[in-house]
Amino acid sequence: MKQRTSEDITRLLLEWSGGEQAALASLLPLVYDELRAMAQRHLRRERSAHTLQRTALVHEAFLRLVDQKSVNWQSRAHFFGLASQMMRRILVDHARKRVAAKRGSDPVRMDLEELPDAVAIDLDFVEFDRLLQRFEGLEPRSGRLVELRFFGGLSVEEAADVLGISVATAKRDWAIARAWLQRELMRGPPDATT
Repeated sequence: MKQRTSEDITRLLLEWSGGEQAALASLLPLVYDELRAMAQRHLRRERSAHTLQRTALVHEAFLRLVDQKSVNWQSRAHFFGLASQMMRRILVDHARKRVAAKRGSDPVRMDLEELPDAVAIDLDFVEFDRLLQRFEGLEPRSGRLVELRFFGGLSVEEAADVLGISVATAKRDWAIARAWLQRELMRGPPDATT
């Protein structure tokens, strides 16, 4: 069933890219539950009293995806990879507005269960985004892989598909990312000036 749904999603994305607006209406029911699960993973990393709800995050991300005029959808993984990126941007924008309004920020428990030794730290979402941006500046592909896996919940295979790399390369990039993030997280929150 999942394979069939994956094929259906890819077909509808290709039709939508080709200008068939009816494909969009058929696509939403197939991706909605997975988008909600993705939003839940993103929000799990936020403070408990977050004002942005899961449904609002899904709807905002989907609206931004629909507004993408020049995207040539390649696959289900490509769609969910971009959806994850949209959700991250929405949450970072939301966090920045909150910080500007409060001039302070509540720490968030970032549980990087995929990292060795199950690193878990208290880190503001904006600070984590800065850390990830720093890493993306050093290792753009590995940084995108972290985003796809950590926020998007994509498997190594799905992330490799989105990035257009082999699974072996994705596994190497993931090992690099885990090592760098673990080292930086053990040092403490990133400096806002870097």
